[in-house]
Amino acid sequence: MKPAPFDYVRPASAAEAVWALAAAHEAGRETRVLAGGQSLVPLLNQRLVRPDLIVDLGRVPSLNGIQSGPCGIRIGALTPHASVERSTDPVLHGRLPVLPEAAALIGQLPVRVRGTVGGSLAHADPGAEWCLLAVLLGAELTLLGPDGTRVVGADAFLRGRHRTALRPGEILVELRFPAAEPAAALVEYASSPGRTPEVAAAAALVLDADGRVAAARLALAGPLERPVRIPAAEALLIGTRPGPEAFAVAAAKAVRITGAAGDLGTLAAVLVRRALAESAARAAVLAPVRRPAPELVPV
Repeated sequence: MKPAPFDYVRPASAAEAVWALAAAHEAGRETRVLAGGQSLVPLLNQRLVRPDLIVDLGRVPSLNGIQSGPCGIRIGALTPHASVERSTDPVLHGRLPVLPEAAALIGQLPVRVRGTVGGSLAHADPGAEWCLLAVLLGAELTLLGPDGTRVVGADAFLRGRHRTALRPGEILVELRFPAAEPAAALVEYASSPGRTPEVAAAAALVLDADGRVAAARLALAGPLERPVRIPAAEALLIGTRPGPEAFAVAAAKAVRITGAAGDLGTLAAVLVRRALAESAARAAVLAPVRRPAPELVPV
């Protein structure tokens, strides 16, 4: 099947894209933004969406690229998954190695080459790796619209299955990961290689010098309409020694809170335990060395 007829524009700047979207909205026309096309094109071909206008961002170079610095890791919305996967930026690999690792899990190679980070976030599939990591790591998304730019947290941006906080005329410009989480890990299950995961879990632990959990982040995708962090399960980990018992308790809490039941609940619990175990193994390497107290020698 071929797409229904539509008008097409390819602006040369983000400002031109916003103008085209805003003008179409004022005229009552339905619009769609084309980033990498890996989510939108299949919907067009199946005529599940029938926009009046498509605004192609492919000619806006300012939206593509990875920048690292003291304020965190910035990724332009048009950055292909493969660019993150293949990045050699030492700051990226030192602060957030989970990002290139997760990018390598997305689809098949052609999808990673053409699909974009921003396109995945704007599509807001509940199981998408970028959506899960954005929530886990507290990413901040910069949106550009007719009234200028605004910054929205990932948790507020993702409102449900294929629903976001984007307003008419707005585009996603970039996302920023403000904090370093070198021990973060993501695990997932998909029915076949290259498919969007049915369930995924991600965790980021920090251990103190005594080997106990000093800080914990835990997020789950799949059981709900959007990925969620689970503070109640995170709290159960603080002060514990990482291990199967502590991970099982946290996983059970996470499954209860998200309402996952049956096979889905069992799978979610397994993935949460695996994500916590992977993160704990990484955190153990990074944990500060415990130094014994000096002996007091009588004089």
